Amino acid sequence: MAEYERRIASGELLAGDTFQLDTIKMLQRVYEDLLENEDSCQLDKYKDSDKDTRGMWLWSTLIAKRSCFKVKGLYLYGGVGTGKTMLMDLFYDKLPSSWRKKRIHFHDFMLNVHSRLQMHKGVSDPLEIVAKEISDESILLCLDEFMVTDVADALILNRLFRHLFNKGVVLVCTSNRAPDQLYEGGLQRDLFLPFIETVKERCLVHAIGSSTDYRKIGSAEQGFYFIGHKYNDYLKQKFLQLVGNDTPQPQIVEVVMGRKLKVPLGSNGCAFFSFEDLCDRPLGAADYFGLFRNFHTLVLEGVPKFAAHNRTAAYRFITLVDVMYEKRGRLVCTAEASPLELFEKIVTICDAEKIEYEKRDDLDLDLCVDNEMGFAKDRTISRLTEMNSREYLEQHELNLSKASYS
Repeated sequence: MAEYERRIASGELLAGDTFQLDTIKMLQRVYEDLLENEDSCQLDKYKDSDKDTRGMWLWSTLIAKRSCFKVKGLYLYGGVGTGKTMLMDLFYDKLPSSWRKKRIHFHDFMLNVHSRLQMHKGVSDPLEIVAKEISDESILLCLDEFMVTDVADALILNRLFRHLFNKGVVLVCTSNRAPDQLYEGGLQRDLFLPFIETVKERCLVHAIGSSTDYRKIGSAEQGFYFIGHKYNDYLKQKFLQLVGNDTPQPQIVEVVMGRKLKVPLGSNGCAFFSFEDLCDRPLGAADYFGLFRNFHTLVLEGVPKFAAHNRTAAYRFITLVDVMYEKRGRLVCTAEASPLELFEKIVTICDAEKIEYEKRDDLDLDLCVDNEMGFAKDRTISRLTEMNSREYLEQHELNLSKASYS
């Protein structure tokens, strides 16, 4: 709370947002509960490390399970740009550095889980082993952008988090969707429903309802987002300019579990892809995280408008932007239309019903009706807007300068 008030006083944040203030109070409550139960939850990774006998470890673990069950986490959801991630990061950054804690994007978290499961293949209950490994590292788990679209993730989440909660893990997370809307319309959703009840049991659910999209308040300019194929040659020139004196060459990026990603051209922290190479191929979050571990700038040629015919590519592009934003990467691209217009044919079921009623004689057969993407597109539009603002690009340059001197 004190840090939030300090940022308002310094002009870093806008005053008067009661939604954010209510959320800060909820996060303050989680912090105070954790502080009160710090010893019983074994949050401090350095405390009592010299007393780690087998018997005492078992006894303290049993106590931690019961005590940490009293500490409810927080499931924070709301529209795009309302400050969910900023507030969770503010909360996380002010926690004691000695605590066993982790802040990670949900995509990255699930990739890590699948990687661990692969290592424990063949044991009777690999999820329990993975949960123990995670809880040994982090009692407080902060997950950003909780969004379930993959059936493989959906089928393991309930068992995984039951193990984690039983081992004393406290969850704080952000999402665009209320718990009851997670994985809506997904395959075998009935097997996912117990997870929703588990989350509601172990976390307070709080909606942040601000109508302000703070990402769009900055000085949004064209930045490096160029509309029209006429800019493709200019895009290539821009890439060479960013690379400087280096000679760009094809590269191979290590991803996870032996997977590799081919980069058509890369040099000096900049990678060049056509949209087809990056989003029209069977790639996913793991590949994109691998890309941004090696490159800070993506030059992307030919982002199309999205509709039913390229639904899968749209999903990949949304994931790509999520990863890029999480890693604070820079996007230089040519696109067929503005961020808003790219997704105008992606609609929720509710929107589709309105369109069908209003345009019964002139329906667009290429309209993509997809509830999950219909919500996710707002986040992507907002992030693309922010990533091309002067403030974001200046911060990117500052981060590069700091990295070059470290």
